[in-house]
Amino acid sequence: MTHTIFIDGEAGTTGLEIRERLEARGDLELILLGDRRRDVEARREALNSADAVILCLPDDAAREAVAMIENPAVRVIDASTAFRVDPAWIYGFPEMAPGQRERIAGATRVSNPGCYPTGFIGLVRPLVSAGIIPAGQPVTVNAVSGYSGGGKAMIAEFEAGEGAPPYRAYGLSLKHKHVPEMTKHTGLERPVLFAPAVGAYRQGMLVEVPLHLAALPSSPSVEVVHGALVEAYEGARFVEVASLEETEAMTGLSPQGLNGTNRMRLHVFGDRGGGQARLVALLDNLGKGASGAAVQNLNLMLGLDEGAGLV
Repeated sequence: MTHTIFIDGEAGTTGLEIRERLEARGDLELILLGDRRRDVEARREALNSADAVILCLPDDAAREAVAMIENPAVRVIDASTAFRVDPAWIYGFPEMAPGQRERIAGATRVSNPGCYPTGFIGLVRPLVSAGIIPAGQPVTVNAVSGYSGGGKAMIAEFEAGEGAPPYRAYGLSLKHKHVPEMTKHTGLERPVLFAPAVGAYRQGMLVEVPLHLAALPSSPSVEVVHGALVEAYEGARFVEVASLEETEAMTGLSPQGLNGTNRMRLHVFGDRGGGQARLVALLDNLGKGASGAAVQNLNLMLGLDEGAGLV
């Protein structure tokens, strides 16, 4: 059986990456509008005739597109931030919690996670669920991404070769749009303190959560924290936890280490006898952080092999 897919916003960075992952597959047929992609009626027809729609649009445009869909059989994946904390939508992080994969498979409306939140939630939610991090605990996350996550204007700035800095901290107002998503889907009660940055490289990211283990109520060891993550992702296809032996031997970690994949690797750095730890997620902001995640969710929603078209 061949499923029809319409990518609304296929000309953007995420849309292009999704199309590349889908167009060679024999089990899918893409609805392509070409020069008619800005034609409202052509879009409306595509939105209502496809088996599944992937929205790669700004928030307001995504809401408008959803409002245009009248066919109840159409399954929708939205890659914007418009619906990520909307209780009517299923959050598209299959490995996030037991049963999440099944909820995505049965959904008609799935909100694709943000790249930074994917790393943060991957690290923190299992620890909150296990009671290692109390829900009321203040939590900080530091992160750096390649410039491709910033959209066309930022890509043009960094690739122009003049004036772009090697590293830029941003989100300095502490009101980044990812904060509600990060807070809700980890089970935390306090808004996350999010400190994002962009580097002068195209793609790949590191998301880091520093923890004062001795300041947590249970004073967990590095081994306990690591064990909780290992248990949470046992058997996961695209999320892995580096062993403590591996992390102890590492002297550095490149944000580009998983580029081109839908994988995420979690690390627990720290002195086994000490009271501090650095939790670090490595992922491709255009892979598991965006396009790869959308394809993974699409596969689940259509009842296909979860890893089809992904590495």
